[in-house]
Order: sequence, then structure tokens, then C-alpha cells
Amino acid sequence: MGGSFGFRASLFAAVATLSVMASAPCANAIENKPFVAPITSTPPAGTQVNVDADQMTFDPNTQIGTASGKVHLTYGPYTLTATHVKFNQKTGTFDADGSIMVREPNGNVLLADSMDMRNRFRDGLLRRIVELLNNDATITAATLERKGGFIFVYKKATYTACKNDITRHGHPVWEIETDQTIHDTKTHDLYHTNLRLFIDGTQVLALPYVHLPDPSVTRRSGWLTPDYKASSVYGAGVVTPYFWALTPSTDLTLRPVWTTKQGPVADAEFRQKTETGAYSVRGFGVYQFQDQPFPENGPWRGAVESTGEFKTAANWTAGWNGTFATDRNFLNTYGYDGRPYAVNDLHTTGLWNQTYISAKMLNFGSLDSSTNHNVTANFGSFDSTTDPNVLPYAMPFVTGETINRNTPIGGQFDLTWNAYSLNRAVSATPFATVNQGTEQTRATSQLNWHEQYYGGAGTVFTPFANIRGDMLSADNVPGAATTSSTATRLLPEAGFDMRWPFVSQSALGQSVVSPVVQFITSANEGDTTAFGNEDSITLNLDHTNLFLADRFSGMDRYEGGTRADIGVAYSLFANNGGLVRASLGQSIHIAGQNSFVDGSGLADNESDFVGSFVVQPISNLSLAYEARMKNDLSAFNRQEVVASLSFDRFSGSLSYLDFAAQPDYGQPLPTHWVSGDTKLGLGRGWSFFGGMTYDFTTSIITRKTAGFEFDCRCMNFKAYYAEVQDSITLGTDERLMMSIELATLGKTSASLGLTSLGF
Repeated sequence: MGGSFGFRASLFAAVATLSVMASAPCANAIENKPFVAPITSTPPAGTQVNVDADQMTFDPNTQIGTASGKVHLTYGPYTLTATHVKFNQKTGTFDADGSIMVREPNGNVLLADSMDMRNRFRDGLLRRIVELLNNDATITAATLERKGGFIFVYKKATYTACKNDITRHGHPVWEIETDQTIHDTKTHDLYHTNLRLFIDGTQVLALPYVHLPDPSVTRRSGWLTPDYKASSVYGAGVVTPYFWALTPSTDLTLRPVWTTKQGPVADAEFRQKTETGAYSVRGFGVYQFQDQPFPENGPWRGAVESTGEFKTAANWTAGWNGTFATDRNFLNTYGYDGRPYAVNDLHTTGLWNQTYISAKMLNFGSLDSSTNHNVTANFGSFDSTTDPNVLPYAMPFVTGETINRNTPIGGQFDLTWNAYSLNRAVSATPFATVNQGTEQTRATSQLNWHEQYYGGAGTVFTPFANIRGDMLSADNVPGAATTSSTATRLLPEAGFDMRWPFVSQSALGQSVVSPVVQFITSANEGDTTAFGNEDSITLNLDHTNLFLADRFSGMDRYEGGTRADIGVAYSLFANNGGLVRASLGQSIHIAGQNSFVDGSGLADNESDFVGSFVVQPISNLSLAYEARMKNDLSAFNRQEVVASLSFDRFSGSLSYLDFAAQPDYGQPLPTHWVSGDTKLGLGRGWSFFGGMTYDFTTSIITRKTAGFEFDCRCMNFKAYYAEVQDSITLGTDERLMMSIELATLGKTSASLGLTSLGF
């Protein structure tokens, strides 16, 4: 019986078909367990078959061997058990019946009532099969027939990943059935006849014929799943994507959109992977039948997007990101890109040992003029309704850092550098104290040193020293005395940071109290009116940046003078696993020029107080609070509260935000809202969820969501209503959303815009 298992490669290849009888492998599966296809390779020639049976006979005249009772066969990594096995060595036929079980080395298990293999195992039939895959999916079929050694035909087959999720009606949560599935192992094709999807035993989808590649095909030309979209501009749209595998390293995806109002919209993406990297180019275009709502754009509209990333040398990479459109509204209007602005760049990055270098050429472009989106970017602050002429381009923008931890004087040296040359068509004043010229060049280098010393009483003393040099040139800065200015400046800084933690143990747990004192003295920043502020616009003083040497967000501004930063931090690590953290601090400007203005929290000699508090008494409950209050404790300038609660069937979160306006630091209006979300389990996998956000400044509910979800190990389904209202423009977007995800098969979703359809 040494050759009796020659059918193994074919048998296990056949099982692979059923595992994807509904679709090709796809991402976003609920189950974390990946699908592992059955192993189809035959053990090496000469591999012996070990047979263990209650009774074995062999007739030399007929050359028929029979094993009965408890039959256990091992062939390489495969095992087969049955109650009766018969092998005809002369004709090469193999018959088995009685509780057949074949176990693969990867964990998949095949069960069958009987099997008959003929023609030296090129043809055969298995009856009443069940395949238990190692990703918890289950396959059944009335028969599995092999023809010619490479065609496998399954009759009355089913597939489900819900073997452990049975409804109260006795059905799997979902199941797929086919009348017939044919697997061609030469062409790697699957052909399904009368495919049906059942949910809780109820048919929800039927397809008379489906042709798909088998799991061994990673990419192949063919039609992809259609999609649907809708808008008041183009009406209803159907997307019919087609994937074209041009070569093993290049492909083209066509996604035309057939709309009811504007005709066809072209969408094509080309991708190529090389030995050193990859890039893609995607183009869009439409000839509009109707010009509204942007008649000034004309009938021809379109855009091009491209990205690329390549390894150019041992320690260097280079690439680009680009978005170019015929008008500012096209990509947003047709639902391709919701960003308020695009950042186009050419970049290169180097990283070796303790050195990092990044060089870019940057350009900013507005993508939406229909709503007010305030944008604070690397260079400049603007909104999407701003004249595009104020948006800058930077050629180049270079930054880098080198770290040296082996210094002759001890401690660590850091050398950082940053430089840019920026241009824009017209000058800008985005905020009252922020001016930006048509041209500006700045080159900065800074050498930092610090070292830590530990005292016998547990103190941590960290002295540090920095020296910074700047070269600046600017043209046409609003408010400057001259149209062109140049300057150099040298800015030394020195200081120390001292912390003294006190640790105590109590019945509650371990407590740590740590006072912090920081003293810094540095050169004054000097007059900055002749130069633009491009990267230091925003500022948010809180407990996370209180002890930074320079609290500006960029390098166009510099925090000078002499100051002391003081604070205290407290932590409780409870014996039951609970946690409490709290901190409070303040900055005191002692001498020299104060670089900050009103709204920053640092404009006075005594800064605002900043503090935080976090408590988590049990794993199901947490509360976090952050605040910035005036130095006389008369009012709060910033408050933020986040609370969350989670139990078996109920979970919820509540957020509260109250930020005073900071017109000189990128926040022209106050922000004051409360937001809550909740989820309530209804039993048997169903739950209700909802949420809303209320804006106190406009007395408007800006966000509403409500819906139902079914969630189990093999399926997730959501259906909900979502409404978002812009508190500035009062524009409303209402949508009905639905998504369904089947474990091991994938996820699909749909969105119906009620506003765009006129509801």
C-alpha cells in the first residue's frame, strides 16, 4: 500500500476551492485568524505509508490490500483514519469508508463518509464532506468529484465562518450555498453556479453565476465590486471598477462613475513597483452636462494625484506627494478628496548612526472654497476661502539633527539645523499679530548640551546649555519699516532642571510626590516686526509643555529672557490596580523681554496656572481633566474633561471643552462644546448606539448619530443615521450609513446623502 496516498496533492488542492467559494481573499476580516490554504504538495518520492489497523489482509493474486477496524494511516505529514480501506495495487484504485478523517499539517481537518479514487488517483469521488479550517471556517458538500487530475466539482456546497455562532432558530449567523462549484487548478479559476447568501437562514442575496480567481491568485485582471455614490451636483452615481494587471510589477485600475446629472466621470490609477520603491499616478476628469453649483469652473474639470517613495542609497530615501486640480472644488465636490488643502512636496530623507536629515520642496494648494476650514500648516495660517495667492511654496525646507553621547565633558550634545526659503504671491495677515511677507529665508542652527546628576537624597539635577544662530531675510512683510530686511542673531541659553521625588507607602498603595523647579536665562528675542511668522503661529500652554526650554511651536519665534518654571506632580499607584495622577505648575518671567502676547497664558510676569488630573479607580471607569486658569484664579482660559465608563452591556463617554479665544495664536473664536456617546447592549449580539455634540457658543447641536449594531465573532452589521452641522456656515450634512462585515470574506458599506437628495 505504499502508493495508496498518491492522491493527496489533488485531494488537498480540491479542499482549497471551498474555502473561497464566495469571494477571493480580502482584508478587514473580523477574525484575527488568517486563512491558511490546504497544503497540496505530495510528500517526497519514497515516503513510506505507515498503516496501523485492527486487521490487515493482502491477496497476492488480486493484489488487493484491505485494512479494517480502527485504521490509521500516516503519509509524511498527513494522517487518515477510517474504519475500512481497500487498495488495488494493480488498477491503482483506492476506496475508504466509515468516519473518514484526513488531518493536514497546517491544522485543517477533512471529514467524509466515503471516498473512491480511480485512474491512478486522477479521478475520484468523495461523499458528504465537511472541512474544518484552522481559521474557524467550515465547508460542507454533498460530493466532491475530481476529473482529469485538475478539475474539482463540488455539489451542494456551503461555506460559513459561524460554526460557533448559531442563532436561536438553529442557523449559522450567515452561510453561503452553491449548487455547484468548479475549481480549475490549471487556470486557478473558480466557477460558482447559483450562489446564495443566507443570514439566519433567510436568503438575502442570489447570483446565478460567479467567476472568481482561486486563493493562489494574488492579482489578476478583472472586474471589481461595484460601488454607489450620490451628490446634489452629479446625482446618483454607479462605480464600475476594473483591475488590469499589466505586468507582475505594474497595474491599472479604472473606476468610471456613471452619473445621472453630469455624465461619466473618468478615474484611472496606474501603479508600479520597482526594485527600489513604488509610485502611483491617479487621474480624474469630467465634461459636465450641468455647470452648477460652480459655473465659473467651466464644463471641463479634473485632477491628478501622485505619490512615490524610493530607496536611493544605503541610508537615503526620496519621494513625492502631489495633487493638482483644474479648480479648488472638483475633488471635494465629486467625493474624491475631503481635505481643505493639499500639501505637495518633493522630499528626501537620510538616517544613519545618530544623524537625521530631511529636505523638502513644499507647495500648499486649496482644495475647497465652499466652507470655512481654518488651516495652520508648517508655513502660514489660512482657510479654504482665502485667496490662493497667499498660500506659500517653500524651496527648500531642510531640517536635521545629530546626537553625540560620547563627549569629553560628559552629557549629550545635540546639533539641530533648520532652513527654508519661502515665497507667496501676495503678503498676508492671518491674525492680528501675525504678518507674512511675499518672500522669507531663514537658516537656524542650534547646539544643545545636557547632563543628568543624581543626588544621595533622590534628587535629579539636570543642567543644560544651548546656543542658537539665525540668519533671516524677508520682503514685503506687512507693518515692517522697510520692504526688505536682513538680520543675523546669536541666542545663548542656559539653565537647570531639578526634581525631588518623595515616595511613601500606605494602605491604599504607593504615592510619589515630585516638586519640580526649572530656571532658564537666555538672550532677548529682539524686534521681530521686520520678519514674518510662518511656523510659530499656534500656542497652547498646558502641563505637557510647561517645562520646555522654548514653548513656541516653531523656530520663527524665540522665547527669550529669564524665567523660573515651578510645579508639583503627584501619583498614586493603588494596590487594587487603580491610578491617580495630578500636576500643577506656573511659569514666572523674571527679567528680559517677554516674547508672548495676550491669549498665550504667558504674557504676564506670572503665567496662567496649568494643571491636570487623571483618576482611574477601576479598569471600567476613568476621568481626565486639564485646565489653564488665570494667575489670580479669577477665571479659566481652557478646560477639558473626558470621562468614560464601560460595563458588560453599557459603555459611554463624555467630553467637555471650553477654550477661550486666542486671536493672536490661531484661534479667533472661543470653542465651547459638550459631546457624548453611548452604547447599550440589547442581547443576542444586538446593541443600540448614539451620540451628539452641542456647541454652547452657537446653541446648535452640531453632531447627531443613532443606530443599531449586530456584532459577533463572525459578523458585524451597522445601520445608523448621522448628521453634522457646521456651526459657522450652518450647513448640514445628513446621511444614512450601513456597513456589513463577514469574517474571512470582507466588508462593504453604503452611504446615502439625504441632504444631497433633497430630503
